[in-house]
Amino acid sequence: MSPAHDREARECLDRLREALRRHGITLPSLDLHLLSYAGSYTTPPLISLGNCNLATARLLTDALAAR
Repeated sequence: MSPAHDREARECLDRLREALRRHGITLPSLDLHLLSYAGSYTTPPLISLGNCNLATARLLTDALAAR
C-alpha cells in the first residue's frame, strides 16, 4: 500500500470517528480492516465498522435520518 493510501485511510477513519462522536456515537470496533490494510492492493484499505448494540444502532439510525 502506498503512503498516500495509508494517509487517506487514516484521515477518513479519524473524520468518521469524530463525526460519530459529535452525535454521541462510539463504535468500539471502528478501525481499518486488517486484511485489506495488510494486503498489497492499489486502493485504500477498507474501514471496518464492526458490531454495535441496539442503542448504538438506534443512535446511528436517528443521526442518519436527521441528515
